[in-house]
Amino acid sequence: MTKAISVFAGLLGAGLAGNGVFMLTAPEAWYFAVPGVTTTGPFNQHFLRDIGLIFVLIGLGFVYGAARPGSRVLLWSMGAIWLSGHALFHFWEIAVGICGPEALPRDFPTVTLPALLAVALSIWSFRHADH
Repeated sequence: MTKAISVFAGLLGAGLAGNGVFMLTAPEAWYFAVPGVTTTGPFNQHFLRDIGLIFVLIGLGFVYGAARPGSRVLLWSMGAIWLSGHALFHFWEIAVGICGPEALPRDFPTVTLPALLAVALSIWSFRHADH
């Protein structure tokens, strides 16, 4: 089971880091490629690259934690905190009327699901850590 979790975390991390690299290297292409992003405001290259750096950092944290069990709790939890905050912000935008409820299913695969997976991995890592 531990091997499967490590592989899964590594894949999640690679996906997050890949998204970040896409944001860093082609922010305008990323802006127009991801469904719903254009409805959140005008293109801002600086902002997208800032967030791209965060995705690379979080992704590498999941990859490193997959290879180094002693680092998992901290790295995976930090990634889960940011991803969860990001997902909650999307829910807040719906709650205050910035976006309509149609954003929930659109955003689920790329915003909410990664946050849920990161939280699950963090809980697993804490339960299986040497305390």
